Amino acid sequence: MIYPEFLKKNDTIGITAPSDGITDPIKLHRLDNAIFKFNKHGFKIRETSNVRSSEKGKSSSSPIQAMELKQLYEDETVKAIICAGGGDFLLEMLPFINFDKIKQSPKWIQGFSDPTGLLFTITTNLDIATIYSDNICSFGMKDWHLSLKNNLEILKGNLLKQNSFDKFQKEYMKYITGEENYNLDTDVYWKITNQKEITIEGRIIGGCIDILSDLFGTRFDKTIEFINKYKNDGIIWYFDNAEMSSEQIRRTLWKFKENGWFEHTNGILFSRTPEEKSYYAIAYEEAIKESLGDLGIPIIIDIDIGHVAPRLTIINGAIAHIHSVNGTGEISFELH
Repeated sequence: MIYPEFLKKNDTIGITAPSDGITDPIKLHRLDNAIFKFNKHGFKIRETSNVRSSEKGKSSSSPIQAMELKQLYEDETVKAIICAGGGDFLLEMLPFINFDKIKQSPKWIQGFSDPTGLLFTITTNLDIATIYSDNICSFGMKDWHLSLKNNLEILKGNLLKQNSFDKFQKEYMKYITGEENYNLDTDVYWKITNQKEITIEGRIIGGCIDILSDLFGTRFDKTIEFINKYKNDGIIWYFDNAEMSSEQIRRTLWKFKENGWFEHTNGILFSRTPEEKSYYAIAYEEAIKESLGDLGIPIIIDIDIGHVAPRLTIINGAIAHIHSVNGTGEISFELH
């Protein structure tokens, strides 16, 4: 596994929009405040031209998205890249990406949701670690949550142990000023299936399950090759649900399972879901258990990743150590 160079003071962070861009005035203020805060922490910012544009769910055409990503990889001063945001159509840019350029100049690239299509592909196709964590606008809040502070520390190479958070933001919060902090209104509780306490170790990979389902079976899907290469480490999967109903979750997990994605798997992690949706009154947790219960693999549900903030920083491709008991948990990483 290739681990890019960590950030140092005065390094440049690139911001680009491989999915949708930002045009809402309040979100633009949040973006500007995020840049201001990174500047205060001693980092320069290079922003590509598509960050502040959006048309029908895309920041720009797929060839332009790929070109602007390439420019950041070619810029030797840029040491890490953070995605502008999520969306729906990032996968359309994959045929236009210069993967040789990425392999020649590996850099940390970070985002969540639709950026899964880029992060997962880079890690499984090129053996380059990537980071599943906040998109840039999260850093525009007035007072950085611990999750954001931890994220920056990890980007700087301080591989600290991350603990589950006390509270999460269950209810949608509309921005008024653009500098709002999280509204932490609900207790965090990690659910372990069929056990009271669990310890898992393995090489971690995953992302937004909605996007992984779309990536499945394309020429960019090198999942089987990846898990077979690292089978001696054992694999830890994590899945972040954005919009899937329980029925879609069941069908998708069945598809992954039948294609061998869960061979050599030591454990599976699931995010909280923003909204439980089902046509047959099937609960989110029930859908997961029905799909994967026969595997006999440890499963933890409702962990702090993805669409329901705050979120842990996950290093795709790293060795993860996870321990959970009594609704709490911790995760740490080794880079080898």
